[in-house]
Amino acid sequence: MNMNKNKEERKYPLNQIYFYLTEGCNLRCRHCWIAPKFQNENRAYPTLSLDLFKSTVEQANPLGLSGVKLTGGEPLLHPEIERILDYIKSQNLNLTIETNGVLCTPDIARQISECKNHFVSVSLDGADASTHEWVRGVAGCFESALQGIKNLVNAEIKPQIIMSIMRRNKDQMEPLVRLAESIGAESVKFNLTMPIARGKKLHESGDTLSIEELVELGAWVENSLSDSTDLRLVFDHPTAFRPLGRMFGDSGDGCNRCGILGILGVLANGNYALCGIGENVPELVFGHTADNRLEDVWKTTKALNELREGLTHRLEGICGECLMKDICLGSCIAQNFYRNKHLWAPFWYCEEARKVGLFPETRMHPAVG
Repeated sequence: MNMNKNKEERKYPLNQIYFYLTEGCNLRCRHCWIAPKFQNENRAYPTLSLDLFKSTVEQANPLGLSGVKLTGGEPLLHPEIERILDYIKSQNLNLTIETNGVLCTPDIARQISECKNHFVSVSLDGADASTHEWVRGVAGCFESALQGIKNLVNAEIKPQIIMSIMRRNKDQMEPLVRLAESIGAESVKFNLTMPIARGKKLHESGDTLSIEELVELGAWVENSLSDSTDLRLVFDHPTAFRPLGRMFGDSGDGCNRCGILGILGVLANGNYALCGIGENVPELVFGHTADNRLEDVWKTTKALNELREGLTHRLEGICGECLMKDICLGSCIAQNFYRNKHLWAPFWYCEEARKVGLFPETRMHPAVG
């Protein structure tokens, strides 16, 4: 019995914790799916305490923890970010950071560079100040982000640049790639603007692109723009829309899914959650770091166990019919739940593409397609 139990426990190690360190952000991004509060010198918002951060990592280590992701809000706003980075280094954990780059000083860049297998993503939503600052909502943030990127490069970190695609900036995708080349980036990732929180308002106002435009842009990035640069380019559409060579070939970049069965989120208020979606969906909050043992949360939470038992055979709609579902895993379970209030709902992009006849028939089960 014990051998079977141990085998089952090893099947789902807790590989990575996503720490949403801050409730505040120093920018006012139009598309943000978490929608943190705007923070400046006159107003600060709660952050995850260093003690809870350490305690969570200590509890996660026996469960298989190999790395952490720091995000927010804006993670570099955390008043003890230097101590957090020092602790991550001392624990020999892989480090991923998602940042807007504005607060990335030379000292912080150096600390990041000393952490194991560091990977840093910096958001640039335009190749010029007017476009980026229209999206990000704060004057001067474009030059500050560029300086932050330069600080990372000077610390021998080649960051990924992330652009969230919308109508205002779609014509700057290639110029952004050229900018990324010139400043020493490692890759450029083009994100879909998700219909969550502020992103939902953008979709409703027509400031996002139609599914026809998105599918066309994805094909252009995969088949044309990628050939014009030595940078790794990622268009973050679902796996079904990606050429196999871009996933698994010598120049491929994997499948870009979040690895949902091996992650857990910790919000700035100390709550455990599926991921940052817990900021907007209370059903996907699983207790508090100060009150609930991490091992209990990881092993007994109903939603987590449903995902382990149900992915991928319980996926519905186009996701249930897709040949790529065992790789894609529904693309974004958090987004699907947000829109439909259940775990097995299909991903919006694929559903929209199917409605207009753009979902690839070669990626559907023969009995369906």
